[in-house]
Amino acid sequence: MYDPTALLRAAATWQKANLAYTQMLMSANQVIVARMMQMMLGTMKPEEATRMVLEKPAAFAKSFEMAARSAAASRGTAAATLAGIKPIGAKTKSNAKRLSRKRR
Repeated sequence: MYDPTALLRAAATWQKANLAYTQMLMSANQVIVARMMQMMLGTMKPEEATRMVLEKPAAFAKSFEMAARSAAASRGTAAATLAGIKPIGAKTKSNAKRLSRKRR
C-alpha cells in the first residue's frame, strides 16, 4: 500500500514544478520580445547578442547537473524535474528583469 503522505508530497512537488515551468515560460517570452524589439530597432549591442547565444549552453548544463543530482539522490521524478527547471527559470527571470529596466 502507498503512503498517503508520500503521495501528497509528490503531488505538491509536481505542482511546484508546474508553477516553476509556467513562470519560466512567461519570463522567456518577455526576454524574447525584448530582444526581438532590440533586433528590429537595431539597438541590440554586440554584448547582448553574444550573451543571447552563450548563456543557453551554460543554463542547460546547470539544469542537467541539478536534475541528475536530484535523481542520483533518489528524490523522485518530480523533484528531479523541479531541480532541472529552477536554473533555467532563474536565468530567464534575471534576463527579463535586466532587459525590462529603462535605458538612460
